[in-house]
This record gives sequence, C-alpha cells and structure tokens, in this order.
Amino acid sequence: MSQLPFDPLLVAIAAPLIVALAIALGLPKRFSVKLAYAGFAVPALLALHCWYHFPAGAAGGYAFVTHYDTGLSALGIGLKLGLNGISLPLFVMAGVVGLAAGLYAIQSSAERLKLYLMLLLIMQGGLMGVFASVDVFFFYFFHELALIPTFIMVGLWGGRDRHYAAMKLTIYLTLGAMLSLAGLIAIYVQSGANSFDLVELRRALGAQPLALGLQKYLFGLLLFGFGILVSLWPFHTWAPLGYGAAPSSAAMLHAGVLKKFGLYGFIQIALPLLPQGAPAWTPLLAWLALGNIVIIGLITIAQRDLKQMVGYASVMHVGYGFLGVACLSALGAGGVVLFMVAHGLTVALLFMLATSIHHRTGTFDLQEMGGLAQKAPVLAAFFLTAMLASIGLPGPGLLNFWGELTIFMAVYAHAGWMVVPAVLGVVLSAIYGLRAMGRIFYGQPTEAFLAHQQNHPVVDLRWNERIPALILLVTLIALGIWPRSISEPLNATLQAVYPAIEAAVRLTP
Repeated sequence: MSQLPFDPLLVAIAAPLIVALAIALGLPKRFSVKLAYAGFAVPALLALHCWYHFPAGAAGGYAFVTHYDTGLSALGIGLKLGLNGISLPLFVMAGVVGLAAGLYAIQSSAERLKLYLMLLLIMQGGLMGVFASVDVFFFYFFHELALIPTFIMVGLWGGRDRHYAAMKLTIYLTLGAMLSLAGLIAIYVQSGANSFDLVELRRALGAQPLALGLQKYLFGLLLFGFGILVSLWPFHTWAPLGYGAAPSSAAMLHAGVLKKFGLYGFIQIALPLLPQGAPAWTPLLAWLALGNIVIIGLITIAQRDLKQMVGYASVMHVGYGFLGVACLSALGAGGVVLFMVAHGLTVALLFMLATSIHHRTGTFDLQEMGGLAQKAPVLAAFFLTAMLASIGLPGPGLLNFWGELTIFMAVYAHAGWMVVPAVLGVVLSAIYGLRAMGRIFYGQPTEAFLAHQQNHPVVDLRWNERIPALILLVTLIALGIWPRSISEPLNATLQAVYPAIEAAVRLTP
C-alpha cells in the first residue's frame, strides 16, 4: 500500500482542479502555464504510484480506500474513493493521456491559452474522479464535470462546423447522461441499501436481487444511456463530427478517456448489479456492436479527411468493447478493460499526430498530401506504429492485440459465428489505416502540398511534440510487453465478482 502522507486519489483529483481555480482567479499567464505542468503531471505520477503499490492481496476488494463526509449521508451520498482491479488500469490510463494532452496544449499556440488550460485541467480532474469513485453518485458527478468543458472547447476553439458540432454534442450527450442518471437513481431507490456506495449496493442486491422485470427495464435504461455516451451505433453521429471539430487536446481527452465511461459503467456497475436483466438486452447489444465494427468500418474507409477518419475509426473500434460486454463473462469483461486502455492511448496518439500532420501540410484532406516521410521520418514512424496498434497487429509489444484477442476468445465461446464479422473489422482497419499511411507519407506529393512547402518548409516532429507522443507510445508498448502488470489485479477482481454474475445469467429464464 501507499506510504504517502496524503490520500493519492484525492490529490490526483484535486490538483488539476486547484490549478484551474488559481488560473480562474487571475493568475498571470506565465505562472499559469508553469503551474499547469504540475496540474497535469501530479495526477499521472500519483496514478503510476498507485499502480506500483497496488496490493497483490486486494483480490476483489478495493485498495487506497478513503471516505469523506459530504454532509449528505442522509441521502446515502458520500465521497468514497478507491481502486480495484477494474478501475486501476483506467485510472492510470487517464493520468497518462491527461499528461500527454496537457503537455501538447501547453506548447500549442492556442488563443486564450489560460482559459484553454483551465478547461482542460477541469476535465482532467473529472476524469481522475470517474475511475477513483466507489460512490456511484460521484462516479456520475465527475463524468459531468469532465463533460462540460468539452462543449465549451469545441464551441470556442473548434474547427469547421464547430457550433453545429457543439450543439449536436450537447443534445446527444445530455440525452445519454439523463438516461444513465435515471437508471442509476432507480437502482439506488429500488435496492434498499440507502447508499450510493457500490460495495453496499452489490451486497444489498446480492442478498436480495431486484425482480427480473425491473432488472430488464433498468438495464435497458443503462444500455441506451451508456451506449449513447460511448457512440454505440446508430447513436454515434455526434462523435466523428465532435472529434473532427474539437481542438486536439480536447479530442485526446474525450476520445481517449471520457468515452470509456459507458463501457466502464457496464462492467463495474450494470452487470454486477443487474445480472439477470442483461441477457434480455445483450443480443441487441451484440448486433449494434457489429454495426459499429462493420458499418462504421466501411464508412471509415470512405473518409478523405484525416481527422474525420481517426474519429470514425475510434467509433468503429468501440464496437469491440460492446461485443465483449455482450458476452456476459469474466473473459469478455477482462478483454474490454485491456481494450479500453489500449484504445485510449492509441486514439489519443492518433489525434495528436493528425494535428501534427495538419501543421506540416496545411490540410486534413488526404488527397492533398504525399511524400511526407522524406521530410518527417520520425513523424512517419510514430504514425505507422500508432496505426498498426489501432489495427490490432498480432504479437507482443502493442496492448491492442491482447485486448482484441481476449475479446475474440470470449466472443467465440459465447457465439462462434460472431467472430467472423468481428475479425472483418481488423481487415477494414488495415485497409483505411495502411491506405492513409501510404497516401500521407509515401504517395506522390500533390501540387497543393508542394506549393504549401514553399512558404512553410516541412520539419520533423519537434521535441514539444515528440515528448507527448513518446509518453503515449512508451506506455502502450510497455503494457503490450508486460500486460500482466494490469491483467493480474484485473483477474483477481473479475474472479471475485463475475462468477456470481455468470451464475445469475445461467439461472435467468
């Protein structure tokens, strides 16, 4: 366990929020930027500290548990922080992606940089809170805290169609959040636990499960609520548009981390609390997940805008996460957690590199690029590695492969035929990914690109770009080489929680 003289989880949440408050109170720009480094670095360092010190004997329970009185105990609301094997990898991923996004934002030439950093820091504090919360109320609260800055950043710093994108984001994500909130409150009311504490809810509903019909209804609410928030097909259209319009660091944090809220909610909350309600909905969930993989995969191939392509690819790949959830097994849930960590690191890196390519070519249009590898070989190496990871390249060294392989194994055990369209997604990923790589870096330079180079000579990745990219890539490769560092605590939690879920599913009429 941690020997720190303070609660690492609380400080990881509070540090970026305190820095954001200091900036809001009028801290001079030069001090704001310097303090922002600490605001992004502290959560990452504390997350790595918790990972290193996570006790092997935690089994299915939580480590680093602390309770804070909120004055709302009569309503069953208390700030309870802790990490188990499911939340630990995502907490670490949130810290690492936040550090990379923050460093990239600090070195950017964004207008109103102080406001931009303040909003990113608020978002980062909320993200750390989502995965550190044991209390379901604060799990939701921190999600909303992280979500609000997204709307503002898209509207103020977004690219083309930013106002329309911000409005669509607001409508879809508000609807998803309201459905999720309704489901979570209903579970609290019907459980009789008089507490939002997830451990207490599990204990109460394990002893006295909700009626089958009620479980089906509540799981359906969460399915559509969480599904909209994670861009489940066909409720996905907000995501590529929003990511295409969002400034890079905001897209890195939202697509890389915040979008994991729904999948994490399924694994940590919905399935453990409503196991008998899930089988009624999982066939539909599996079909919609295949819609993400196949239909959105074909749409991704048709994209000619690089950032839109990355956005659609992100939406496509979350289909694997939903497919793993639909298996209703510990194997599927474990694969989803590995997938979420890998996807978060990879998509954040791809959004950052897409912007770096735009800075060198003056466009996101794939048809107006070409021959960039000769001028920027380091950028080409980063992009190729990130794209191969996104495809799910077999072999050690990239975590994406282990996540997808585990999900495929769970799918085969659940419904063997589904492996065929699931694997088709890998083929579609290879088509759009390698085509983009060939067009951008090895294609014949277009006249538009050559004309742009005359006034803006192409240079390779600078160190202010390399460092955030290295943070993401080194973490991805390290976890790919040593996946046991997160899979062992994950397995311990799943073995403690999911046998009861699987037994309840088998008994469901």
